Amino acid sequence: MMISRTGKVLPYNCNEQKSVQVERMFDSIAGTYDKLNHTLSFCIDKRWRKKGIAFLKPFSPERILDIATGTGDLAVAMQKELKPKGGIVGVDLSEGMMEVGRRKAAAAGYASCISFEQQDCLSLTYADNTFDAVTSAFGVRNFDRIEEGLAEMYRVLKPGGHLMILELSSPRLFPVKQLYALYSQTFIPYIGRLLSGEKAAYHYLPASVKVVPQGEDMAELLRWQGFVNVGIRTFTGGICSLYTGEKLNE
Repeated sequence: MMISRTGKVLPYNCNEQKSVQVERMFDSIAGTYDKLNHTLSFCIDKRWRKKGIAFLKPFSPERILDIATGTGDLAVAMQKELKPKGGIVGVDLSEGMMEVGRRKAAAAGYASCISFEQQDCLSLTYADNTFDAVTSAFGVRNFDRIEEGLAEMYRVLKPGGHLMILELSSPRLFPVKQLYALYSQTFIPYIGRLLSGEKAAYHYLPASVKVVPQGEDMAELLRWQGFVNVGIRTFTGGICSLYTGEKLNE
């Protein structure tokens, strides 16, 4: 893990763009990512995804874009729960992660409902006003430039469409703050390196949580991009945050 002169947390070095390093990092841990992710979160991450999906359910989105989809956990869970008529498109930098996602979707019987495409989340190829909902689970902090990623989410969302972002956050209350700091700085890198063989990734991932905009700072970024009815909820003592918003009807 490296920290650039601008304070940006990078997986490997200061000589390459963050997006290039993130792609390489996730390709390298794709095979063990799901097992490690669920183990390190004690499977609580599944409950967090359910909370995010519950936000979207009353709106019955017909076509969904899942940004930084990774291995497709959120996409598969949304297809099962929401059954969008227009299907779900999952996009990510890492083909290795999405290949796991494709197998997962096929095993669940959703190969025809969920598609995966390699895309740069800062410059999506989709037309304006394309999707009824745009989602992202634990991927925003990996954007090279978060403001540009949020702007793209707004651009491809239909007027009246909904945004749902789940992201890890830094708890502030005693003793969760102290326990989480110890857990993320020692246990996660140790177990991650032990089971995946990738030292840098599991130092970078918890470190990236510290620098991502959180709480009202993230809400302000969403409002600045044009989102309305912005909401914030936190779970598990503040370890996870749910950010929601809506694109104003034009």
